[in-house]
Amino acid sequence: MEKNNEHTIEYYKERNEELEAKLKWYEEQFRLLQKQKYGASSEKTNEDQLSLSLFNEAEDTADSKVEEPALDTMTYTRKKNRKTREELMKDLPVETINYELSPKEQVCSCCGLEIHKMSEEVRKELQVIPAKVKVVKHVRHVYACRNCEKEGIETPIVTAKMPSPLFPKSYASPSTVAYIMNQKYVEGLPLYRQESQLKYIGVRLSRQTLSNWMVEGANRWLAKIYDRMREYLLQEDILHADETTVQVLKEPGRSAESKSYMWLYRNGRDRPPNILFEYQRTRASKHPKKFLADFKGYLHVDGYGGYDSIPHITLSGCWSHARRYFDEALKALPKGADKSKLTATKGLQYCNQLFAVERECLEKTPEERYEIRLKRSRPILDAFSAWLKEQTPKVLPKSALGKAIKYCRKQWHKLIVFLEDGRLEIDNNRSERSIKPFVIGRKNFLFSNTPKGAKSSAIIYSIVETAKENGLSPFEYLKYLFERLPNIDIANKEELDQLLPWSTSIPLHCQSPK
Repeated sequence: MEKNNEHTIEYYKERNEELEAKLKWYEEQFRLLQKQKYGASSEKTNEDQLSLSLFNEAEDTADSKVEEPALDTMTYTRKKNRKTREELMKDLPVETINYELSPKEQVCSCCGLEIHKMSEEVRKELQVIPAKVKVVKHVRHVYACRNCEKEGIETPIVTAKMPSPLFPKSYASPSTVAYIMNQKYVEGLPLYRQESQLKYIGVRLSRQTLSNWMVEGANRWLAKIYDRMREYLLQEDILHADETTVQVLKEPGRSAESKSYMWLYRNGRDRPPNILFEYQRTRASKHPKKFLADFKGYLHVDGYGGYDSIPHITLSGCWSHARRYFDEALKALPKGADKSKLTATKGLQYCNQLFAVERECLEKTPEERYEIRLKRSRPILDAFSAWLKEQTPKVLPKSALGKAIKYCRKQWHKLIVFLEDGRLEIDNNRSERSIKPFVIGRKNFLFSNTPKGAKSSAIIYSIVETAKENGLSPFEYLKYLFERLPNIDIANKEELDQLLPWSTSIPLHCQSPK
């Protein structure tokens, strides 16, 4: 009888522990959801809240040469900000309107003699010129010889040269298609709102027409630039990759609610930016494997396993993702918890130490950065690895902290790759920043109607995002492409190279104001 009681008590103890663990997990999830919904989105750490005495980084990061900021720092910053009005207008064209007295009025009211200009009063203001639409009529003149018409057997006909149209038998001009693309893919303005705007300035174009122009412009012309950009991208030896969802309504064999994906590939630092989007139906690993079939080198990625099976590449992990897990573990804690003594704080501080080293060697050469990492980052990584192994049996695997530790241990072989080459980055934030405009735009137009439209969007996003990072005005650059592409040999790669976003042949008017 006593044995049965002991078994019963032991069973209920285990059951109670199991239920307590589940309760803690649900409480963590609730607090995380509350933080995500109502809290600040920034992951920056307030160092005053996290005690550095838990580690030895006082010796690693202390610098007696660094002075504390003086109290007048804020005053200086504010004075600097007051100058932004002049800075805002200094690169804009200026129209001067002079207000002068007529010759009859330039007479002294006291003595009646002529008066002279003593000084000037100047007022500056910004003037916005709304979009205007006009019809451009292209008239090509044809010439013949009157003498040959009367006396000759043949009459030579000479026709003046005229630029080829963007689309045959269409009203679409380079500026019109560039404007529509810029409004949607840079400004995030859906076609139905553009349709309404155009109506108010006297132009009635349906969103179907606007959509047709964009798809045709992307597939007929911009795809040539896209393909050439891809050839250059795959010649790099360091790339970044990321992916995000996109909804396509009319996809054969799939429901309208199905998730499709927009993949992003781009090059790294110290190179002319080259950013490519690619639409695919799924998140399967076969897609990056096919896209990167000719690529050999390092690929910055997050923790998604779809990149693991790609041959000829070395995956470099993302410490921002690792840090985010520990940040979430802290946010999942109940109010009043002493964060300075908690395990999650230690994990977060290890990550912060690595990022501190990166900030200090940001402006260094790759060779210098490589040596600094070996000297300063490697000891931090060794200590962090030992700490992760020590903590693994002490935490609940499904807890927020358990997930953070599991992520780091599972991704460790990728997370330490940045030590191998000073050109590599500690995180994959570069690709996340590049894919963000698409994510923001997706909130405005929500979905693509067809796979063809989604592929066109991938091409246009690639062109405009690469243009932006190369210091170009997306509208002016798109307009320039649509003017030039119909009038060159698009099979000639040398001519296409002159039109790439990083080409030195791009005219100055395509540059964004500084």
